[in-house]
Amino acid sequence: MTAPRAWLIWTIGIFGYLVAVSQRTSFGVVGLEATERFNASASAISFFTVLQLLVYAGLQIPVGLLVDRFGSRAMIAGGAILMGLGQLQLAFADSIPGGILGRVLVGAGDAMTFISVIRLIPLWFAPARVPLVTQLTGMTGQLGQLVSVIPFAFVLHAAGWTPAFLMLAGMSAVAAVLVVLLLKDVPPGTERPQSHQGLKATGVSLARAWRQPGTRLGMWSHFTIQFSGTVFAMTWGYPFLISGQGLDAGTVAALMGLYVAAGMAVGPFIGRFVSRHPLRRSTMVLLIAGVTAAAWAAVILTPGRAPLWLLAGLVVALAIGGPGSMIGFDFARTFNPAHRIGTATGIVNVGGFIAALIAIFLIGLVLDVLYASGFSNGNLYGLDPFRIALSVQFLLLGSGAAALVVCRRKVRRQMAAQGVVVPPLRAALARQRRENLARRRQTSPTDRESD
Repeated sequence: MTAPRAWLIWTIGIFGYLVAVSQRTSFGVVGLEATERFNASASAISFFTVLQLLVYAGLQIPVGLLVDRFGSRAMIAGGAILMGLGQLQLAFADSIPGGILGRVLVGAGDAMTFISVIRLIPLWFAPARVPLVTQLTGMTGQLGQLVSVIPFAFVLHAAGWTPAFLMLAGMSAVAAVLVVLLLKDVPPGTERPQSHQGLKATGVSLARAWRQPGTRLGMWSHFTIQFSGTVFAMTWGYPFLISGQGLDAGTVAALMGLYVAAGMAVGPFIGRFVSRHPLRRSTMVLLIAGVTAAAWAAVILTPGRAPLWLLAGLVVALAIGGPGSMIGFDFARTFNPAHRIGTATGIVNVGGFIAALIAIFLIGLVLDVLYASGFSNGNLYGLDPFRIALSVQFLLLGSGAAALVVCRRKVRRQMAAQGVVVPPLRAALARQRRENLARRRQTSPTDRESD
């Protein structure tokens, strides 16, 4: 595990993931253009992303099993090829079925990428570095959103629909070539962890990963705090800010840039927190869920259009959910053996995207119902309809947090049976304060001078 080689492999994997994120979020930028190009309703536009996420979520467990068997290199390269074909299809689509086919291919290729990159980390890095590198993976990959918000949006508005999507297809081709030529599954001289062969053994491995309470805790952590940012970035954030809040395209691009920057800034702090306080990971998840709910409540309940500073605060709160949801994968890693990490990671990754597709579909459905009823006064994407539609997210935040608490109790009972007792948070903080005070007292001025 020589550091330079490990970081090179990670960089190649990250580039593939960055390209996947740019493909995934590209449709969030073209919501208004797609409405005109396909002559589609809000529900139809949301269906593009819902079906894409349904394919993505539905393939997570099969992909987890496949990456355990065939390795990350084959899966990342195959995913890049599928995404390139999907964007190529979408570039020339002029009907809803043609556009949906393109997004299905994008969703399938995207599904093959993230789990494969995450699986590389424990194979190439020392265990103590894994939480931080995992956070860096999620953080750096989110730069792909800047590709969809800035250069893709620029080409879309300057040259049109087809050249913009051809640009994304070209990026996928570059990623596939780099992965095939440079990426390796394991360090030289290391035997790749072998997954059990056969359909029956595969089913047993999947069942064991699911029965592990730590895997389910990771899934509900991902479910609770990942979806809202995904909904915002992939589908409804752009129309909400442009049509609902009345912002210009430049300001929206700046807010989306802030979304990425905030996620990148907070990622290392969450990674260090997880490394230093592994018994408090679920507490961090619940705290982030509370911040997300409070931010949405503040924007939705503000009379009239929200001030820019409040919208910026919402964007930052949603951005924290991205690196925060990576804690779910740390649960998968610590509660499962190496040969089952891909499978467990797939189960965890299902959570947030299932929540996202439910939210995206319900928001679009509510917008259409309000429009048909006359509540929207002829403005499909008006501020008042958006207020009601976006409120469905509170149901998912609440249900996810409740399920997380239930799974956490099961995990802590399992840990207690193994001799690991998690003290109450208040007692842990008090003990930490006493230890810090004792260390300061032991370090006299003379000691500091001699140092």
